[in-house]
Amino acid sequence: MLSTVAVLVIPPVAPFEFGTICEVFGIDRSEDGIPPMEFRVCGEEAGRPLPTSVGAQVVPTHGLDGLRGADLVAISATRAREFSDAVLDAVREAAAAGSTLLSVCSGAFVLGAAGLLDDRRCTTHWENADELRRRFPRAHVDPDVLFVDDGNLITSAGTAAGIDACLHLVRRELGSAAVNALARRMVVPPQRDGGQRQYIEQPVPVCRADGLAPVLDWVLEHLDVEHTVSDLARRARMSERSFARRFVAETGTTPHKWLTLQRVLRAQRLLEDTDLDIDEVAQRCGFGSGALLRHHFRKVVGVSPAEFRRTFAVRTALAGH
Repeated sequence: MLSTVAVLVIPPVAPFEFGTICEVFGIDRSEDGIPPMEFRVCGEEAGRPLPTSVGAQVVPTHGLDGLRGADLVAISATRAREFSDAVLDAVREAAAAGSTLLSVCSGAFVLGAAGLLDDRRCTTHWENADELRRRFPRAHVDPDVLFVDDGNLITSAGTAAGIDACLHLVRRELGSAAVNALARRMVVPPQRDGGQRQYIEQPVPVCRADGLAPVLDWVLEHLDVEHTVSDLARRARMSERSFARRFVAETGTTPHKWLTLQRVLRAQRLLEDTDLDIDEVAQRCGFGSGALLRHHFRKVVGVSPAEFRRTFAVRTALAGH
């Protein structure tokens, strides 16, 4: 059950992520059939105003002692990376006492600093995933998912993924009826498909020298036609073996992987900016068939082309208004 929820805020507080926790756990929803919860906003010192990332302030009503006895300790996002011994000790004590711990976005860094991510699956905002790995090499960071449920430890990806993690916990602890009622009040889906990989900007691998740049520029202009390593090697006036070795040295990836990524990137732009059907998008990107496009698109982006279009084709949606 979730009878007592304590949210830990550390300056500078990220207001959206903090608000997400408040919206899910801090409002009395008993009229919707959701059991009431005691909700505590906790800081290192009760009553001390804490700055947020947008200039406003949050004033916690409880100190760190407010974490004691909480069924759930939720850690809001913060830009801080160094935390006091008092904060870390309080988080460790809550974990040892049996509290479920939930972090939203960069709140995972608090859990890592407390040693609670060691040998555990976790996630955070995709932009911070590499930093989380560097700081806590024993953590098993998955940057592709919206959240990770590892029993008494739940970590969410960036910003709105905190909603997904919180609603998942409500479903786990209170059941489907409760989460469906809460999602209707919040006007959000009770469960989203896919992961945060679809929101990651895929960088175009670039050459570290000028040797292959003309060939790659030509390929980008002709993605709709078939390209073999042999054809590209001839265009670069190299043997296949030399071309393949030079390609990896200059781009950091193989010709096949590079070409597939470029085609997926082209497909993303067409799905966002046009109303072309999936087969036509596949033809223009060089995949040949919708089935092949779906296979590679899901492998790279994490969702299907149709799901990606529903999320990102804003021009079409706006045109209807």
